[in-house]
Amino acid sequence: MGFWRRRATRARARFANLGTNSRAHGANWRGNSFAKRLNSVEPVLSVSKFLRSRIDAGDFPSAVYVVAEKGEPVFADALGDAVLAPEKHPATLETIYDLASLTKPLVTGLLCARLVQAGTLTLDAPVAEYLPEFNRPDKNSLTIGHLATHTSGLPAWRPLYLLASKKEAALEAIANETLEYKPGERVVYSDLGFIVLGFLLQRLTDTSLVESAQREIFDPLKLQHTFFNPARAMQTGIAACEAGNAYERDMCETGAAKDPAATGLGTNWRSQMIWGEVHDGNAYFLGGAAGHAGLFSNALETLRIADQFIADQSELLARETCALFRQNLTEGLNEARSFAWQLAATSDSTGGPALPPDAFGHTGFTGTSCWIDASDQSVFILLTNRTHNRSLPFANINAVRREFHSLAVAALNVRS
Repeated sequence: MGFWRRRATRARARFANLGTNSRAHGANWRGNSFAKRLNSVEPVLSVSKFLRSRIDAGDFPSAVYVVAEKGEPVFADALGDAVLAPEKHPATLETIYDLASLTKPLVTGLLCARLVQAGTLTLDAPVAEYLPEFNRPDKNSLTIGHLATHTSGLPAWRPLYLLASKKEAALEAIANETLEYKPGERVVYSDLGFIVLGFLLQRLTDTSLVESAQREIFDPLKLQHTFFNPARAMQTGIAACEAGNAYERDMCETGAAKDPAATGLGTNWRSQMIWGEVHDGNAYFLGGAAGHAGLFSNALETLRIADQFIADQSELLARETCALFRQNLTEGLNEARSFAWQLAATSDSTGGPALPPDAFGHTGFTGTSCWIDASDQSVFILLTNRTHNRSLPFANINAVRREFHSLAVAALNVRS
């Protein structure tokens, strides 16, 4: 896999401490510079017009985007309605979205990278070294790196809320799963792998994922609108998602969940509009915060975290650590993956042809995405809520994401 190996300490884990980097995102972060850039509407017009057309076509009710370069937002817009039912709320640049699987790189991946940097976490070590539940003949070769690159062999998804009697039993339920292929043999995107990483972080640090994220990411970056489990009072500022769990219930009833305790199909389902609580069923079952999903944020603060993966902007990671995110760690396999991210070198990546092969990004089921071109220090954030007020099947917006990047890159080039 090409990961470096360092001896892990068995004591309580320590995160790398780089201090704060005041040169990144100075006073202009929410100041006049940003406002003036937004008033330069020409670069925004083609991007906003395209996204408005997709709202009108019914792909999603709202879209908020920010395009940044060298640590500063260049242009942005908020379109459509963040909530259509039970009441209407227009989207703004401050609207908070359920980031869904962006949690994987922005929290779990970042925390793991900081532990690797501190010499605490060993990426080539077996998962069983940290989680004895995985000390089984078929999983002895499974490493942290396999989990982080989706080459673990674990299934893509299972409804843990049907397979485990309580959240404390979820890790054992995953450990009981039969691997679908040998670790390192192929890339199959797996929620379960990052759920395991979330449990591993908690075990290694003796701290909840929420507390680690707050202390190691949110507080140092001074984020005010990024969290797990938002307070009820914040609901009107959050984009709504699906009404109930229709999508996941359909997956279970059609057999995609591998006969998931069929007697439980009548329970554990939400029926209300999912608005201000995590959409993902497993993350909800696990208390609203898990290694694969649960993070809420707005576009500007999502950008703040994304910049931490760029060597010249990061306040949390050293340059050599940031190199991990541009490196193809699955070379020769069916998909190009770096540590916690997909690379644009993947033939059908949502980054699209406008981004270079070593650009890296991720999507979220709710309709979110984040792509980073570290060579140009540019970041592309697109937040939508494609599951809200829509019937199944939800729109596949991967082509929208690719066109968004194409138009945004063209706008950056015209501006420069």
